[in-house]
Order: sequence, then structure tokens, then C-alpha cells
Amino acid sequence: MISPAAAHRNLLLFVLPALAVYLVFAVLPLATSIVMSFFQTNGASGDTFVGLANYQRLFTHPTISARFWNALLNNMQYFAIHLIVEVPMGLLLAALLTSGKLARSEGIYRTLLFIPATLSVVIVGFVWRLIINPLWGLVGFPLLGTESTALTTISLMSVWQYFGIPMVFLYSALLAVPNELVEAANIDGAGGWTTFWKIKFPLIAPQFGLIAILTYIWTFNGFDLVFALNGSAPGPNYSTDILGTYFYRTFFGSSGQLADLDLGAAVATVIFLTVLLVTAAYFWLIQRRLKSYSV
Repeated sequence: MISPAAAHRNLLLFVLPALAVYLVFAVLPLATSIVMSFFQTNGASGDTFVGLANYQRLFTHPTISARFWNALLNNMQYFAIHLIVEVPMGLLLAALLTSGKLARSEGIYRTLLFIPATLSVVIVGFVWRLIINPLWGLVGFPLLGTESTALTTISLMSVWQYFGIPMVFLYSALLAVPNELVEAANIDGAGGWTTFWKIKFPLIAPQFGLIAILTYIWTFNGFDLVFALNGSAPGPNYSTDILGTYFYRTFFGSSGQLADLDLGAAVATVIFLTVLLVTAAYFWLIQRRLKSYSV
């Protein structure tokens, strides 16, 4: 029989390769960017420690701060649309798939609904550009060319692509709800709507909340679809600029803006802290209060 100490050593050996990859490709770059944000690169003369000067520029410089706050507000709207549209849509479709009304077609519908999540972002952006093109598409209004509609349009494109992910998570959670509880509710005269909201939804509330916070994390790290559609200076007039594209433009330089590695590192650190603090607050204040059903 293997001793507990030997079992722990064996477990550590299995974990070490994945841990090494995580440290090298995730933790180390993050730590490096945080350290860079406190320095000013001076070329051949080396780096100079400047403390919070990069953060001061980010939050107080007239042009830099205006672009940053614009990107942050756009990112909040981007997240809100996903939370209001994508997550409830995933819940609705998951409830429909587990209702038993689709009978033998359930697997087909589940597959078809998840297919958009497997597509490349570039393909999704290209196809939707053709669909909404005002010259030969289905819409005669320049949705991506108008400030008031551009961000909402891109957000809904993203919702269309990724709503299958929360649907699958919630579908699995609904399948785990014990049939005995549903049958007892039916015997007591509860209808389908009442059974779902009074019995099923409270039991999957932890998963629903987890999907909401994962949506927050994903949208505040968003970049690909906006970049694929509008490049690193999302227009019109930066109306679709989010934190990911703002960081890219600041760190690498683009659209007439010179690269500033140190300021870009500060932007990356602020994005990381924004995601970390909200996620930690959610798990501390909300998620730990939600109790999962256990048999």
C-alpha cells in the first residue's frame, strides 16, 4: 500500500509539467508586466524606476485618460449586453432542451446551437460584415459605421457566436436536477413554468452565477472580434474601443500612435486588477452563499 507521503509525491510529479507551463506562460508574463509598469524605458541607458508615474499618466493625461475611460465604459456596455442577452438566452435554450418537448431531436438541436462557438472569430466577423453590409446585405443602415449602433452590433455578433457555451453549462446543470423533486412538484400541481423557477432554477443558481462571472472575465479580456472587424483603432471615433484594443494600441503602437511599453504594461495591470477585484468580490460576497444541491 502506498503511503500518504508517497501518494503526494506522485501527485506532485503529475502536476509539475502543467504547473511549469502555467508559471512560464501565465504567471511570469503577468509578473513581468506588473514590474514594467513601474519603470520608464530609456533605450540604451536602461530603465528608470518611476513609481506610479505611468498610472498617473493613464488616469490624468488629457488624451490618454480620455481614451482609457472611453474604452472602460465601452467594455462595461459590452459586458452588460452579454449578461443581459447571452446568459438568459443560454438559460432559455437549456431549459427548452431539457423540457422533453424536443424528444429525439434534442441532440440535433444541441449540436446546431453550439456550432457558432466552434467557428473562427475572423470567419464570424467576415460573414456578419456581408450580412449587414448596407450595399448588398440585409440591412440598409450602416450599423458598424454609426457611433450609436456600432458597439451594440458587435456585441450582438459576439452573443450569437458564444451563447452556446452558457447553454451547454446550464444544460448539464439542469440534467443533474433530481427527477424526484420535479415529479413531486408535478404531483402537487405545479406547472412547467412554476417547476422551473421554484425548483430547478434555485438548484442551478451557483452555476448560473458562475457563468455570469465567467462572462465578465471573458468580456473584460475581449479583443479578437473587435479587432477582426475594426482593427486596433475601433471606430467610428473609437466608439467600439474596449480595454483589449486600447492595450494593444498602447503597447504595440498602431494607427499613428507610438508604442509605449511601460504605459501598455500599466494598462495591462489595470485590466488584471479590474478583473481580479470584481471576481474576488463576487466569490466572497455571492458565490459562497449559494448552496449547490447534494444527494
